[in-house]
Amino acid sequence: MSKVTLEIERSLWMQGVGSIAGVDEAGRGPLAGPVVAASVIFPRDVLIEGVNDSKKISEKQREKLYDVIRAQALTVGVGIVGHEVIDRINILQATILAMRKAIEEMKGKPDFVIVDGNSFRHETLRFQNVIGGDAKSFTIAAASIIAKVTRDRMMREFDHQYPNYGFAQHKGYGTQRHLDAIREFGLCEIHRKTFHSI
Repeated sequence: MSKVTLEIERSLWMQGVGSIAGVDEAGRGPLAGPVVAASVIFPRDVLIEGVNDSKKISEKQREKLYDVIRAQALTVGVGIVGHEVIDRINILQATILAMRKAIEEMKGKPDFVIVDGNSFRHETLRFQNVIGGDAKSFTIAAASIIAKVTRDRMMREFDHQYPNYGFAQHKGYGTQRHLDAIREFGLCEIHRKTFHSI
């Protein structure tokens, strides 16, 4: 498994940049639930063993690293945008909104933001979009873990409210079990109505 590094961060530090926030999201593709973004700033040169793109590590590892990241970060912000807003403004705009909320939730303003993907925009902050950033940048990878664990915990809670759909297992993604449940029970309150043609 390839390791994420501080290469992007070090390049920015060498250019005189101070605090760097890494930003990523979880839940862009599911048929139900919110999209969640996280933003993390670490002290310079902090590198936590095991941190990687959240999709490449197990749920157990993510849960453990979540606490370590929270403990070692200078500040962490989380932005949550629910299914109603996703349906109203579309998933791309909802993802950008969640990212902006996550940045605003942090203590203090970062000097620079590095963001997974290619769609983030901001009028006042300096930022860089990094395609595949959660596999390249330690800070973005850490944000991906915070976002994923936060969203997974929410989906497990929703599983208690809507037990027919299996949200604890598939977290709202379009698995066969989930699609079969939608056909049998119809859509529930947290489904993204614009994602469904069935």
